[in-house]
Amino acid sequence: MAGGAREVLTLQLGHFAGFVGAHWWNQQDAALGQATDSKEPLGELCPDVLYRTGRTLHGQETYTPRLILMDLKGSLSSLKEEGGLYRDKQLDAAIAWQGKLTTHKEELYPKNPYLQDFLSAEGVLSSDGVWRVKSIPNGKGSPPLTTATTPKPLIPTEASIRVWSDFLRVHLHPRSICMIQKYNHDGEAGRLEAFGQGESVLKEPKYQEELEDRLHFYVEECDYLQGFQILCDLHDGFSGVGAKAAELLQDEYSGRGIITWGLLPGPYHRGEAQRNIYRLLNTAFGLVHLTAHSSLVCPLSLGGSLGLRPEQPVNFPYLHYDATLPFHCSAILATALDTVTVPYRLCSSPVSMVHLADMLSFCGKKVVTAGAIIPFPLAPGQSLPDSLMQFGGATPWTPLSACGEPSGTRCFAQSVVLRGIDRACHTSQLTPGTPPPSALHACTTGEEVLAQYLQQQQPGVMSSSRLLLTPCRVAPPYPHLFSSCGPPGMVLDGSPKGAAVESIPVFGALCSSSSLHQTLEALARDLTKLDLRRWASFMDAGVEHDDIAELLQELQSLAQCYQDGDSLVD
Repeated sequence: MAGGAREVLTLQLGHFAGFVGAHWWNQQDAALGQATDSKEPLGELCPDVLYRTGRTLHGQETYTPRLILMDLKGSLSSLKEEGGLYRDKQLDAAIAWQGKLTTHKEELYPKNPYLQDFLSAEGVLSSDGVWRVKSIPNGKGSPPLTTATTPKPLIPTEASIRVWSDFLRVHLHPRSICMIQKYNHDGEAGRLEAFGQGESVLKEPKYQEELEDRLHFYVEECDYLQGFQILCDLHDGFSGVGAKAAELLQDEYSGRGIITWGLLPGPYHRGEAQRNIYRLLNTAFGLVHLTAHSSLVCPLSLGGSLGLRPEQPVNFPYLHYDATLPFHCSAILATALDTVTVPYRLCSSPVSMVHLADMLSFCGKKVVTAGAIIPFPLAPGQSLPDSLMQFGGATPWTPLSACGEPSGTRCFAQSVVLRGIDRACHTSQLTPGTPPPSALHACTTGEEVLAQYLQQQQPGVMSSSRLLLTPCRVAPPYPHLFSSCGPPGMVLDGSPKGAAVESIPVFGALCSSSSLHQTLEALARDLTKLDLRRWASFMDAGVEHDDIAELLQELQSLAQCYQDGDSLVD
């Protein structure tokens, strides 16, 4: 790998994970395209950490995500399971067989109009259904989403989004997609609903061997694999798939980092009793088992609560989003993910996944919370010290782990990333002789400003901070969520709702926090109130009563790791 990249293999497990992953990969691809268009070095972030180089059978260079994703039958819409970069299986059969060939073809799903336009913009879709890609400079990045007849960027409408593949603009390797055929994505029957069902999937030789083969394919071509990041649905049976996958990785690749992002869609409704109970059970089982086999686990949700009590979705001052739309929620979570994962994706002075996990998870605290400011508010003419001082003493970021507000809780360790602020704004440009209005205004570098601010906010806390010039890319098909941002991502008063923005500054944080004590204990309390006889179907999926008792004990033990005797409120 170029530049001695320390490679990461990504696993996406579940349909909401597919939504988050589609936005995540679109953002990586947009960043690659920007670097290619500007003919500048790729800069601060090393794309080879996440991407692999390859070559099609036609000799064309490819650059595809180092990715294994698992989803259910019927979840791909018009996307081919084998991807579109490599020779079509039908053509291979025609070459091998010299006799007469009859083809019967059924189009199960119409192509999303956005994807059809994207294909037309980027290459040629031939009459035989094979996608012929145009040559991309250096094999990296995709050209802008425009055509001769559509000068404006192509943006999918919310109504056109059925599944995550409807807005994925990145070509995948044929080894990426692994479909679970025994369960259905659509309909009420044959759903992957329970943790035990998910566990049993990877106990079957067929699926276990398929996952192991794909893992070996990607791992064996790495020069230095630093670890795995797992994007896993927590609310359904994929929590069990994720738990077994993490266990397999821990057994086979001991010493590598395993960072798991447990994903939950937006808020739920009181009227859906079975779905809510299953969500609670799957989340609790998933958190405990994933924690046992991962280096670090971080739940991510905009729903406000991991338990049975519905909460209002989190609010972002500069975003207008619909919490009921996975397309919106997943875009916000992917943006946060793109920022908080920066430390182990840097070109220079990178932090390994293992090192990041060790810093945040001491004393058994392997679950962390996430928070972000999207976008970071920096008005024209302001400096970074000016903006940070406006937050006062409050924790600035919006919580993204459904663990309540961070105010009034204790932080044990944190990793913070601020990106997308122009270097000229890093420090205060005071005229000579002007007394600095704060200690932050007296700092001489942006890194010093950020470190000083964190020290003021959380005195004595182990903090790691990174300041990047590279902004977060939010070009189409990212939804129009920004209520008051100008084109460069600067906060402007009075900007129209839905203003077009292609990149934004983001402030993101991972934190080991005492808020997890109350959250995990609340999960345990909700479980103790359940009459499991009413939910026999969940138990029939492979969970025993003894498993529930062990789960409660593990949750309570995990909660005690985060107890803060000075500020704990029962």
